[in-house]
Amino acid sequence: MSAKNLDKHNRWRNKTVAFRVSPEEDTQIETAVKLTGLTKQDYIIRRLLCRDVMVQGNPRVYKALRDQLAAVLDELRRIEAGQGVNGELLDTIQMIATILNGMQEEIAYGN
Repeated sequence: MSAKNLDKHNRWRNKTVAFRVSPEEDTQIETAVKLTGLTKQDYIIRRLLCRDVMVQGNPRVYKALRDQLAAVLDELRRIEAGQGVNGELLDTIQMIATILNGMQEEIAYGN
């Protein structure tokens, strides 16, 4: 049994919520989780409750960004070779751009 934990209001998180996703949806969720540096649980809770997902730059996030940018580059090379654009690729590019833009603002304001 996993360890019990508390939310930010000191309430026990002891309820389990489960749902099914396609392999493609799972890949998108995993990508988003890696790029934010959050746990999958925290990421999904914040998204479902329409809360902001704040990315804190750390070595893990930078590595995920580097890996995703390499994957995007591979996809762009595939597209250049005459194949179609994948909608999931566009979503990933948008997420990376948003994260990098937020990091740039954080650096500019000295946070």
